[in-house]
Amino acid sequence: MTPIAYLQFDGRCAEALNFYAQALGGQVLMMSLYSDAPASTDMPSVPAHWVMHGRVGFPDGGRLMGSDGGPEPFEGYKGMSLSLSPRDLASGEAVFKALSEGGEVRMPFQATFWSPGFGMLVDKFGVAWMVNVDATP
Repeated sequence: MTPIAYLQFDGRCAEALNFYAQALGGQVLMMSLYSDAPASTDMPSVPAHWVMHGRVGFPDGGRLMGSDGGPEPFEGYKGMSLSLSPRDLASGEAVFKALSEGGEVRMPFQATFWSPGFGMLVDKFGVAWMVNVDATP
């Protein structure tokens, strides 16, 4: 069993999942819109073009999922970060740069006492990320 992050958005899920696929070398595997669902009174009242469920797959088998709308109004992300562990320094720098495009760098990607490369950012969708290259033994 492997935990998978499921991110909630407020109308930008398709844009976000496509961004993550490109930035992290993955592929959008599915994107179901609310307009694809059969008519039902149980569906949330959201724009038809919003994503009901989307999934991105990565070459290492990892996944990231998300949707727009939900039972509660979206109020942003609090108290969580997604963490990546690239295999080497060059990969770490590249993914940090890609994810930080249009976002806010909280700690520049740099060497630390525990890692040859570590940085923190909040991407343009408000998702916090930590990029940490493991030190070689």
